[in-house]
Amino acid sequence: MEYTQLGRTGLKVSRLCLGTMNFGDVTDEATSFRILDEALENGINFIDTADVYGTEQSPDIKKGSGLSEEIIGHWLNQGGRRDRIVLATKLYQPMGPGPNDRQLSAYHIRKACEDSLRRLKTDHIDVYQMHHIDRQTPWEEIWQAMEILVQQGKVIYVGSSNFAGWDIATAQSMANARHFLGLIAEQSIYNLTARTVELEVIPACRHYGLGLIPWSPLAGGLLGGVLKQVANGRRARPAFARLIEQYREQLEAYEGLCRDLGEAPSDVALAWLLRNPVVTAPLVGPRTVGQLKDALHATTLALSDDTMRSLEEIWPGPGGEAPQAYAW
Repeated sequence: MEYTQLGRTGLKVSRLCLGTMNFGDVTDEATSFRILDEALENGINFIDTADVYGTEQSPDIKKGSGLSEEIIGHWLNQGGRRDRIVLATKLYQPMGPGPNDRQLSAYHIRKACEDSLRRLKTDHIDVYQMHHIDRQTPWEEIWQAMEILVQQGKVIYVGSSNFAGWDIATAQSMANARHFLGLIAEQSIYNLTARTVELEVIPACRHYGLGLIPWSPLAGGLLGGVLKQVANGRRARPAFARLIEQYREQLEAYEGLCRDLGEAPSDVALAWLLRNPVVTAPLVGPRTVGQLKDALHATTLALSDDTMRSLEEIWPGPGGEAPQAYAW
């Protein structure tokens, strides 16, 4: 496993990040433990979760259960693992029925952090990420709350997720004014079918020194060899079947290219992301140990310039960075 620095920090993380959204939902605790063990054995030291992840246990389906964090906490409680991983979690989504059980008020930041620490059975979070932008809360309040957590040693670094480029710029300008490190990483949806972040988010990350952690790198399975799976009799959900038909021509070309390369479509999709110097680590969310093992190959797959050009023809992006992409 190769390692790289997370953004402009000195922190070294693996080139794949283990996402745990399935833990407690489609993946039970025993299987989750095996996936975590397999990841650690193969050098993946970057583990990502969120307070909202996991199956909801109450009748109120509008709030998270924290079950994914609890499973990771049970795994860490076995001992000998905490100092071997970089642990990231998130806050923002509803975690209760009350009006202050969500978003990024100082009130909720403090409580959400304490609750995550308790579920994770640890005394600190390495990368604490805002799951979404909160335009109702001023940055002075957000950064003051985060600074307190850093001063207390409960949080080491702060990250973002689903931020626009101008959100990153605003956050960093306010952090700089407070002589605070600010954001060190951004999680955005980014894959061959979804390349909007190339316009402004990726340039902002590069300018301000944020590592990019792409989520949904396989487009929800669309880039995982879906046509072969359908041909073998795997039935897709109606909505997913419509998506396949929407992209069928491109998928046929893409999977044909992968066959010519002798590589799995999922590995090619991950390797394409890893060629981008701003990308720190694609976020892979395996449901099984086998899926994790399959993803590991992507870190050793070197795509040629010719292959990159072919991928660009099949899955064209927005035309470059803003404003050059749409202005003279």
